[in-house]
Amino acid sequence: MEKRASSGTRRPAGRQEFGGVSPGRSVRKGLRPNRVRGEVSPTMTSTGQDSTTTRQRRSRHNPHSPPHDSSVTSKRGVKKGALLHSSPSLAEVKKKGRMKKLSQAAEQDLIVGLQGLDLNLEAKTLSGTGLVFDEQLNEFHCLWDDSFPECPERLHAIKQQLIQEGLVDRCVSFQARFAEKEELMLVHSLEYIDLMETTQYMNEGELRILADTYDSVYLHPNSYTCACLASGSVLRLVDAVLGNEIRNGMAIIRVLIVDWDVHHGQGTQFAFDRDPSVLYFSIHRYEQGRFWPHLKASNWSTVGFGRGQGYTINVPWNQVGMRDADYIAAFLHLLLPVALEFQPQLVLVAAGFDALQGDPKGEMAATPAGFAQLTHLLMGLAGGKLILSLEGGYNFRSLAEGVSASLHTLLGDPCPILESPGAPCWSAQASLSCALEALEPFWEVLVRSAETLDEDFLEEENVEKEEEGPWQPPALPVLTWPVLQARTGLVYDQRMMGHYNLWDNHHPEMPQRVFRIMRRLEELGLAGRCLTLPARPATDSELLTCHSAEYVGRLRATAKMKTRELHREGSNFDSIYICPGTFACAQLATGATCRLVEAVLAGEVLNGAAVVRPPGHHAERDAACGFCFFNSVAVAARHAQAISGHALRILIVDWDVHHGNGTQHIFEEDPSVLYISLHRYDHGTFFPMGDEGASSQMGRAAGTGFTVNVAWNGPRVGDADYLAAWHRLVLPIAYEFNPELVLVSAGFDAARGDPLGGCQVSPEGYAHLTHLLMGLANGRIILILEGGYNLTSISESMAACTRSLLGDPPPLLTLARPPLSGALASITETIQVHRRYWRSLRVMKVEDKEGPSSSKSITRKVTLPAHRGPAVQMTAPDRNILDADIGKATSASSVEVSTPDQAKSETAVVALNQDQASEAPTREAMLDQTPSEAATEGATLDQTIVGTATVGATPGQTTSEEAVREAEVIQTPPALRTDSQTPPASPVQGATAQISPSKLTESLRTLDLNSEAQKAPESQSPEEERLLGEAAEGQDRDHSMLIQSFGDHADGDQVTFYAVIPLPWCPHLVAVGPIPESGLDVTQPCQDCGTLQENWVCLSCYQVYCGRYVSAHMLQHHGVSGHPLVLSYVDLSTWCYNCEAYVHHQALLDVKSIAHQNKFGEDMPHSH
Repeated sequence: MEKRASSGTRRPAGRQEFGGVSPGRSVRKGLRPNRVRGEVSPTMTSTGQDSTTTRQRRSRHNPHSPPHDSSVTSKRGVKKGALLHSSPSLAEVKKKGRMKKLSQAAEQDLIVGLQGLDLNLEAKTLSGTGLVFDEQLNEFHCLWDDSFPECPERLHAIKQQLIQEGLVDRCVSFQARFAEKEELMLVHSLEYIDLMETTQYMNEGELRILADTYDSVYLHPNSYTCACLASGSVLRLVDAVLGNEIRNGMAIIRVLIVDWDVHHGQGTQFAFDRDPSVLYFSIHRYEQGRFWPHLKASNWSTVGFGRGQGYTINVPWNQVGMRDADYIAAFLHLLLPVALEFQPQLVLVAAGFDALQGDPKGEMAATPAGFAQLTHLLMGLAGGKLILSLEGGYNFRSLAEGVSASLHTLLGDPCPILESPGAPCWSAQASLSCALEALEPFWEVLVRSAETLDEDFLEEENVEKEEEGPWQPPALPVLTWPVLQARTGLVYDQRMMGHYNLWDNHHPEMPQRVFRIMRRLEELGLAGRCLTLPARPATDSELLTCHSAEYVGRLRATAKMKTRELHREGSNFDSIYICPGTFACAQLATGATCRLVEAVLAGEVLNGAAVVRPPGHHAERDAACGFCFFNSVAVAARHAQAISGHALRILIVDWDVHHGNGTQHIFEEDPSVLYISLHRYDHGTFFPMGDEGASSQMGRAAGTGFTVNVAWNGPRVGDADYLAAWHRLVLPIAYEFNPELVLVSAGFDAARGDPLGGCQVSPEGYAHLTHLLMGLANGRIILILEGGYNLTSISESMAACTRSLLGDPPPLLTLARPPLSGALASITETIQVHRRYWRSLRVMKVEDKEGPSSSKSITRKVTLPAHRGPAVQMTAPDRNILDADIGKATSASSVEVSTPDQAKSETAVVALNQDQASEAPTREAMLDQTPSEAATEGATLDQTIVGTATVGATPGQTTSEEAVREAEVIQTPPALRTDSQTPPASPVQGATAQISPSKLTESLRTLDLNSEAQKAPESQSPEEERLLGEAAEGQDRDHSMLIQSFGDHADGDQVTFYAVIPLPWCPHLVAVGPIPESGLDVTQPCQDCGTLQENWVCLSCYQVYCGRYVSAHMLQHHGVSGHPLVLSYVDLSTWCYNCEAYVHHQALLDVKSIAHQNKFGEDMPHSH
């Protein structure tokens, strides 16, 4: 809506309707309506009375007499400053009556929409931070290695740090409890729990033998007891959170698990990778699989399976020395957007602190202050229901300080300013870009507009990457937290109501704006929780930092002008009315803001809100504009720099729906002030009109890059759009700038229901925007009221922001839709402009040059299998490409995956480069293979291999229901291929060639063992080399990583894929029943739905049902019967539901032989 006023001159103008506003004519800035002399603007008051009969004209001799209260301002085009000369006609009165009904309906809709807010008088926010700490947790250690990093001293160091900083007494202490066996069985098998329970009675030798069957584990007679106590301690906190002992709880439906331990939490990932009710996010050291636990499932390409696709998020760090900026970038660009769409109702953090600087295991460079920031960002989710559970961390000092910093944040203390925030390094950007592309098909909020870079920028980027060397972190700073008299300051003075329109008391910038906000803050008890500060007028010296002496004097002179002179003076400016009290009110508004700045910088309060008027962000150095006279936020910024004695780094965020042209002009050459404005622009037609608010405006001279405009080009912009701008643009730049003070031009005319803005931001949305900014500048943030012209909207919105300032968790925010495409285009446009100035904006879709595959080759709806066990790796030259349908395995670089609800299987297909795809788009070769002879420990590799050169599966290509999770096809990036490497066409075009299992087995005998691939990475210690990982079922790495190759290794153009070796034994083999006398019929349909697509036979009762990706009737059968073992009629693999693994054992050979004979008409080639 445009701001433009007039005081007397009549000029014709058209009308404009805005989305979200009830029918009628709108008061808007910049519109000069054609008015009939004596015409009265019909409007609605909050009580529904006709304003023409109840209006209380204020006498010029009593400027403080309150004008009539109106909840929704007039929606009629008015001429600001017009003199009223006659009473309305009867027709006009009737017309106003009709409009009143329309306005009442709009008002009622808004009120109904706001009733869902948690802003009622009775609402009391439960607060408190729970702490569970039990000395019994220290009663185990490694009996045979005193230097083992997981030792009791870790908890001792943490306890001492918390006591030293007085944090224990500030927490709500809870008694630890032991986890019940039934609770442990939610994740672990009964056999495993029983085995661990027996360790209580083992001697040291027996404990060591058992520990050696696992990876990086020691056992102690007290290990089981302490593990149960540790698990129970976390469950005790969950009980407290959900039982209203700490914060309001609710029935848990969705849980977010954030794992920031430097090691990938593969156990947690595997437990939930099929569960869409649990979102698992891990950020960990990976180094292309060279770092423990050495799993491909730890890479960005693993996104979950089945209905859980998209609910596993991995951000792998491929180098050491990653800093706070890298972790924060991962949270902003990936975790927070997805979490807001996911809407968790509880957040659990696997809080390892081994990524802290100085940790001998992690070798990273994060700081305790950085983890405080991460904790703060997570506190905006799930209504603040957040639980941190200690994981790793092996430098006692950094561990203790990291835990302390996170606990300070949970208790509501401000986040320390980061010492060296910077921007994410190039390696981090590459990892994030790949993860974003892998996850984009599953989350609407991650969809991005097309991003292109010009050649000049790419050259600059390459130069920077070359110059980017190892970063040497400074010594860990000693963190301090301020001791405050009060948390939030509040400044307001009723005298600011003395500025009003003498000619139209229904002008949108009305005195009731501040009165209604304060009344609502008092009703909710929020004002009483703040420290009320007295307002004072701004001094001339303060005003002159941003305004000319001539302008200040000119405005001061209006206090003595007569009505006609005031009318004439107001018409000299754009969208301005002036009354005798205007100068005093403007001076008071600016001075009150300066008083709040003084309180924050002096440590009287941490943050604050200035409920002031008239607004200020349109005011220029020598001119009033758009209802604004003195630029309060600009004067406050200069005042802060003056009293601090240096060019304090100040961030000004302007979320008023109109562009703050005055603020931009005042600071456009100043690099010490970063100005970010989000506003309606509408291609230059929205007030203040022109190109000043365009994204191309970036500042001048030394201030180039420090003016950032996000220009919305239409109405209906809402929470999702503003939060997308926050995550992708505002916060990345803000953290890189690292401000020492944050000022917010807090106009609420982008709020839902505002008659001028036409946007849809909710009070909850404003609360989240405020919370996210509070992590900056040591928590020193001040909100200064600007616009906002629906009295209900501005009151609820300011109340929501005040709650955030007071430390209350932001309310749950339900995003009704993803960001608008137009809004994303605006954000992307601004990113493109500022990418050359802010390195934090360079996270984009780029080629993963660090990894074995290119992120650019990923197709939509990609999933990658988790890596649960020892792998067999095979390579084949492209002239004989065999595409592996190894169960459900899929390639991140080439696979089209069916959605969880689609009744079709997933097929792994090796992707061709563009030349290959065009040459032979239809050639296929299908190979059905029975179990082949494994090359290690006599195990049989039980799998089906389907070969095809076609991108995309044919309907007949089905996969096993529980296919080998390990399999991953990795192709040579097309960019690395040459025309000479293009494989020849298949001799059979468009046909399917059935190759007998015996012939395929004969071919597989020619495989050569690649001994070099068995070598462990150089970075591994001998102990790590011997250990594979918890997921390896206790087998040594050199026994499990068998690498085989097809053909000539001299041909560098190869396709590599992985398979899993099935378990050689499982405890559930006793459940295999006798084979029916009638034998097996592999063509038998599902007994429930009759499908022939993908069926399994239960090896206990021999009933046949379909797989998970058809109708999941076999899964249902297992749930009802408990029968654990099933045989696939597609590839004759055997799956154990209880072990969650494939099994191949002598006890299964008889049933497999019969099924093989029935399927192929010949005996199994190697039945052993």
